[in-house]
Amino acid sequence: MKGLKYRLCQMGVNVCRLVLALTFIFSGTVKLIDPLGFQYKLEDYADQFGVSSFMPAFVPICLAVALAMLEFILGINLFFGIRRRLTSLVTLLFMLVVTPLTLYIALTGVVVDCGCFGDALVLTNWQTFGKNVVLLAAAVAVVCRPGMMLRFISERNQWTISIYSFAYALALALYCIYRLPVIDFRPYHLGVDLATAVENEWDNPAEKPVYADFYIDTEEEGDITLQWLAQPGYKFILAAPYLETADEGAIDEINNIFEYCEDYGYPFLCLTGSGSEAIERWMDRTGAEYPFASTDAIVLKTMIRSNPGLLLLDGGVVVNKWPASALPDSRKLTAPLQDLQIGQPQRKDFLHASVRLLLWFFIPLLVFALVDRIWTGGKYLQKYRQKFINLKKQKEHEKEDCSRQLEDEPELARGCGSRH
Repeated sequence: MKGLKYRLCQMGVNVCRLVLALTFIFSGTVKLIDPLGFQYKLEDYADQFGVSSFMPAFVPICLAVALAMLEFILGINLFFGIRRRLTSLVTLLFMLVVTPLTLYIALTGVVVDCGCFGDALVLTNWQTFGKNVVLLAAAVAVVCRPGMMLRFISERNQWTISIYSFAYALALALYCIYRLPVIDFRPYHLGVDLATAVENEWDNPAEKPVYADFYIDTEEEGDITLQWLAQPGYKFILAAPYLETADEGAIDEINNIFEYCEDYGYPFLCLTGSGSEAIERWMDRTGAEYPFASTDAIVLKTMIRSNPGLLLLDGGVVVNKWPASALPDSRKLTAPLQDLQIGQPQRKDFLHASVRLLLWFFIPLLVFALVDRIWTGGKYLQKYRQKFINLKKQKEHEKEDCSRQLEDEPELARGCGSRH
């Protein structure tokens, strides 16, 4: 009965450990894929709690990356059983912080979405609190019996998994900051027909609107949203949520792309949430000659995680996106877009991107695990071989002792000889 009770307790601990591990890995991964989105959410928290005014500008993005990496590494450590006591304790402390926080958010509604799973899975504030209560209970169960967590990697080699997970998480976050999220969970992803989506939502208001805040407003013509989106052929949108803080490092390339558009007759429009004064200062500093229109800055931050960022549309369909750090090389824009690679629909569907991301992480991880199993098996084999050699030597010594006894005392050694 005692053995059955122990096995049931061990099973419960490992179920709790896997629930925590998979949740933390998923939560950490979606934040690492879109660290700027998580940064925006942290800035919302800072505004609501009144700390944004004295917070340095670099703090939100650093904190976003650090928290995402912490969740991801905790999940990996829980899954493999690495540093079980320390990992379970840190997990419990983490849940003791976020659970009361999500309860406060659910009660007050200071933010609409806590952002725990980014844009990949949006939960209500009460759903988030309920999820955290379950995870807190699982963390308590794990921290009470950390030794019952089964190891999937040897204790001697567990540091390789931890270091690799840390390096992978940091590299993924930096790549997605410098470029764009490798998986786009937002409504303005590649392939979406903005003209159709916006018109449908305007004609049939949804309970949870997605495109209701998107508009294109100009001083001369007013609202031209559907008129501009419905134009056939290629068109460029330069999305700059805030011109006051926009990156000016790619200004020359943007101006060159605009000149290319003029040569081939492609519409080019800069959408911004900034006012007319900021637009005039931007034009003076950069020599921009392209037209400007106004829209909601939050929508632009959702459209592309770059300030500024460039979108290519074919009709109303989003064909391609580029951050300011990786704009198309204007020197290669020597033909119409239909004849260039950048004008072709990019294959970045959810399934393809997810499989590629998983393979990049798990193939090296499986190699590490396989090497660990081979190393561990080699150690057991060496130990067994040494044990066999020692037993063989012991028998040889016994034979030698019997031989000496046979020579020195034949009567006493007779029994010894019969045993061998």
